[in-house]
Formats: sequence, structure tokens, C-alpha cells
Amino acid sequence: MVFSSIAFLFYFLPVFLLIYYLVPAKWENPTLLLASLVFYAYGAPGFLPVFIVMMVLNWLLTNRMHLSPTPKRKKWLLAASVALNLAVLGYFKYMNFFVDNLNALLQLTNHNLIAFNRIALPIGISFFTFQSITYTVDVFRGDAVPLKRCTDYMLYISMFPQLIAGPIVRFNSIAAQIRERQIPMEDRVNGFCRFMIGLGKKVLIANPLAMLADPIFAMSYQDISTATAWIGILAYTFQIYFDFSGYSDMAIGLGKMLGFRFPENFDAPYTSLSVSEFWRRWHITLGAFMKSYLYIPLGGNRKGVARTYLNLVVVFLLSGFWHGASWNFVMWGAFHGAFLILDRLFMLKTLDRLGKIPAMALTFFAVSAGWVLFRTETPGGALQFYQAMFAFRSGASLPWQPQHLFLVLAALISFAPATTIGQKAMQKLFADHYTSKSLTVIIVFLLLIILPLAVGSLASNNFNPFIYFRF
Repeated sequence: MVFSSIAFLFYFLPVFLLIYYLVPAKWENPTLLLASLVFYAYGAPGFLPVFIVMMVLNWLLTNRMHLSPTPKRKKWLLAASVALNLAVLGYFKYMNFFVDNLNALLQLTNHNLIAFNRIALPIGISFFTFQSITYTVDVFRGDAVPLKRCTDYMLYISMFPQLIAGPIVRFNSIAAQIRERQIPMEDRVNGFCRFMIGLGKKVLIANPLAMLADPIFAMSYQDISTATAWIGILAYTFQIYFDFSGYSDMAIGLGKMLGFRFPENFDAPYTSLSVSEFWRRWHITLGAFMKSYLYIPLGGNRKGVARTYLNLVVVFLLSGFWHGASWNFVMWGAFHGAFLILDRLFMLKTLDRLGKIPAMALTFFAVSAGWVLFRTETPGGALQFYQAMFAFRSGASLPWQPQHLFLVLAALISFAPATTIGQKAMQKLFADHYTSKSLTVIIVFLLLIILPLAVGSLASNNFNPFIYFRF
């Protein structure tokens, strides 16, 4: 089940909210947990038993760790919990990748190949793993006290608004809200507005851009024209932003409607003046996770320049590999890691001298070029697409279609925060609390324009999964 579906918008969500708002406060957590398990079972029923067993085991290990009398035993239990989560992630997400690569080596050496039944990837397993790790590590560090009830822990892990594609919510930032929370009417209305903004971004912008990008990436890269290749990657560049940030907006809005404050996940990333700044604005919760639980434990920038660069490379290689079991994702991580090192060496100073607009344009160009690795399926396919982008050749192309206009619309919205007027407009639109006047305008806009258009679009094409569901 996806947020941008008729089943969720008109059946699951209204029924759940009606029950959730009517039950006594002590029943809010059980109600939300049951709804979250139903939500997950709708999309991945086969993995649900494993999901539940993993949550129970993690809760038991972490509680035992917290009560352990010696630091050594605490570390062993921490290692056991992290290893358990990574083992499950490795099996379901990376086993196919490892076996395929091993078979490729065996084929080169004329050995028999390994017979292997391919494993289906459960939705949301990466985010489930990361949240499990934050819980255990936060308790180990003393940043949070473990939850007494297993059901409360299961709620933290499985809460449906952010279970499938984030934001990654650190346990210490939400522990108090799980134990007790208030849901004022202002937050319910504010959360509804944020949810509708995300729905509009996904259904009215990202989906039409997918209709432009997907046919281009389905063509033979050796035959397409340079102009068509650029239209394809630009359409995907904006599609993935509006798709993923739209999901994050919907998750944050739903959370607020339920009494939770989830962290922001995007901050106008395409207005960045460097790739380093881009990573402070794109998938913010992933960057924070990698910094707190990987980069700093590796030594961060405290052990000299060479070690700092090595740590950056390791973090971004693993970040790329986390996104998917493919060499393309590893290369994408290496691509961005290299830019972060170049920024530290000289690029930041160079971009600063160039000025705001050239720096923004060059950064957007670099990020867009990186998305080729993300969107294509093989290194060879990526190379062919790059050749099409920079060969200045004529070739196969798609005729003009209305979706080209959405490319312009997406660009205008994406770069609007770079202007003073656009920045103020975005601040009002995504404000934590609306004034009565702006709230009235926003609600009328959402209900009269976004909602009917989105519903109409969904009615004609109800299958529109989010890109990050695959990770």
C-alpha cells in the first residue's frame, strides 16, 4: 500500500484516523501499532513474521545490554544486535548480488555455477535496519533509556508513516513522544496540509516526469540523441527529488497528525552551491545517520587529512551500496565521495570565487550527471548514456508531449528557494505553525486544486510506487 493510492487515501487512512482519534490515550500506541502491521502486511505479507521476530529479538538484546553489569558484556550484546540486523539486511538485499558476482567469477574460471533461488527484496528493509541500529546504539551510548514494553519498541520500528522510505528517525529524538504525546487540533490541520503538499509533489509532478523519463531510459542508449539523453536525465533528476521529498512531506504530515515530530529530510537541495552542501540538504536523515553512526566512529576528521579522506570514501561507498545491490550504486557513492574530497581540496574556494549562480549551475550539473549511475542498471549502460549526453549527436528521440511542461514547472519550483521571494514563500508553506490568514489560503488551495487533481490522476493510474521503495 502506498500513500498515493485510492486504497490508502479513501479507505485505510480515514478509518484509521477515526479510530485513533476516538480511542483513549492509553490505546493510541496499540491502535497505531496494529494499523502499522496491517499496512506492512498489505505490501509484504510474507516478510511480516520475520519482521516481528526481528523486532522482538532486538528489543530483548537491547534491554539485556542496558542491564548488563560490565562494559565488555554491553559491547558484546551491542555487536550481536547490530550483526543480527546487518545479517538480515545482507541476506535479503545483497545475497542475489553476491551470488551473481561469484557466479561471474566462476564462469571466468570455468567452474560450475552456484544454483540459487533469487530472493525477493522486502519493502522498507533498509529503513527498518537503520532504525533498529539507532535504537540499540542510542541506548548503548546512554543517549536514551530503552522502552519497557516490547509493543512500544515495535511501534517505533514499524510506525507506518515512515516505515517504508523514511525519514530515518533516531530513537533519542522520538522516545518521549512514544511514551506520551499531545495532538492539538493545530497539529492535525498543519499535518494534513503537509501531507497534501507531499501528495501534490508525488502525483502531480513526479509521476508525469516519470512518464517522460522512463521511455527515454527504456530506449537503446547507443541510438538516442544528445538532446533526448539530457531531457531524460533532467526529467529523472527532478522526478527523484519530487518523488522522495513528496514521500517525506507526507510522512512528516502524517506523523504530525498522530502527535509525532519527524525530522526534515530535504531543504531545497538543487539550490546548493557545492556537492558538500547538496549532501547537507538531500536526504538529511541519512546523512545524519552516516555521520553519527559511521563517519564519527571511524574517526571523522580527527585523525589527519588522509584519514579524513579515507573515512569520506568509506562512508559514501557504503552509502551508495546501501541504496542498492548494484555496482552502479557503489560507483554513484564513489562519485559523490570524490566530489566531497575535491571540495575540501580546492573546489569550495573555486566555486565561491565564481559566484552564486555559476556555483549553483555547476553543482546541479554534477549532481544530475551522478543520477545517471543511479538510474541506469549496469556500468556499461551508464557509460553508453554518458556518451549519448556528451557526443553532440543526432539520433532517436521522443516527440514533444505535455510532460515536457512539467520539466519546466519542476525546475521553477526547485530553484525558487534561491530567490528571496521564493525562499519566503517556501518558509510560509512549510512553516511549523501557520498564521490564521496563511492557513486559510493554503487549505483552500490544497482542497480546491491539489486534492481533486491528485485524485483524478490516481483514479486513472493507481499504481505509482515511490522510487525509494526499492531501497
